[in-house]
Amino acid sequence: MLPGTGGLTRITDKRKIRRDRTDVFSTVAEGIKGKRAVEWNLVDGIAPLSRWKETVTQWARELADSVPVRGTQGVKLDAIEPAAGTSENRRSYQHVELTWDNATRVAELTITAPENGPQKQSADWWVLRAFREFDDALLHLRMNLPLVALVLVRAKGSAATVRATDKLLAESRDWFVVEVKNLVRRVLKRMDLSAKSFYAIADEGTTFVGSFLEVALSADRLYVLDDSERAGEFGPSEANAGMYPMSNGISRAQTRFLGTPEQVAELVEGRMSAVELATFAPDEIDWDDELRLAIEERCSFSPDALTGMEANLRFAGPETMETKIFGRLSAWQNWIFQRPNAVGARGALTCYGTPTRPEFNTERT
Repeated sequence: MLPGTGGLTRITDKRKIRRDRTDVFSTVAEGIKGKRAVEWNLVDGIAPLSRWKETVTQWARELADSVPVRGTQGVKLDAIEPAAGTSENRRSYQHVELTWDNATRVAELTITAPENGPQKQSADWWVLRAFREFDDALLHLRMNLPLVALVLVRAKGSAATVRATDKLLAESRDWFVVEVKNLVRRVLKRMDLSAKSFYAIADEGTTFVGSFLEVALSADRLYVLDDSERAGEFGPSEANAGMYPMSNGISRAQTRFLGTPEQVAELVEGRMSAVELATFAPDEIDWDDELRLAIEERCSFSPDALTGMEANLRFAGPETMETKIFGRLSAWQNWIFQRPNAVGARGALTCYGTPTRPEFNTERT
């Protein structure tokens, strides 16, 4: 019915089914029966209803037994909950702060590194807790705050702590450290795949270093205050050399400088300044006005159009199955050109070329 909305990508790329068989499967009216479905790899297996539970249990057991057992006691993760004092427009955690204003449709999200953060094989290790809190805040934005259009992201705290932690995450083969590194990677990808606009704000007191610099590189734009007396801290670590690949399989630095790959080395080796990396770097005279105008402008756009634009711009470079399904197709499944924001009575396309301004349903997906 609707070729190109996800199903064909999944069976040709994910299950790697032959093109000719996919053609038959996609067009045969009566469908494919079980035996042929197994032969063609459309399904992993079949079972009669009389042996359904027994077969599923057997397959689950075989799969579980195939996973190597560490022989190590795991770490219990406590629930991530906002601290006392959380209000209707604020969620405070130990290392993360989220505030929002539904009237302006803007949220502010800040992650902070402590002054010292030695490794602890527990849920209290700062980097584990900080990124779990960051993840919780992102999920709250995505699921519970549909009116928020733009998130202003800041990173603060000790650059020395971030760099020391990044070095440990890069070099250690301890199972716990590896799992924490994988969690950070997943949280950063969650930000990449969120249908919100993100502006990283590098002003006075900010610390976009290492893993925190990855947060800035995940944002749609980076605004840097060009003032030597009030500039924030900025710099790379092992985290920026490919430790946290995006859905396209390459680093955020490689994605940003796809057309000028020589600049990746400049960034990773610390030869690039924050101003050079910035989307815009206003001085102290223009900072407030330029940032205000950029915020107001972004919040005035159609949420559907922004979702489509962001999902297509964030994953430059190699096309992977993740980018096809969670990037491009997620954008088009928003049905940009079919929703009222585009073709409704006061949609952007309907009003185009007329003196009438479009009116948008402002909820982000």
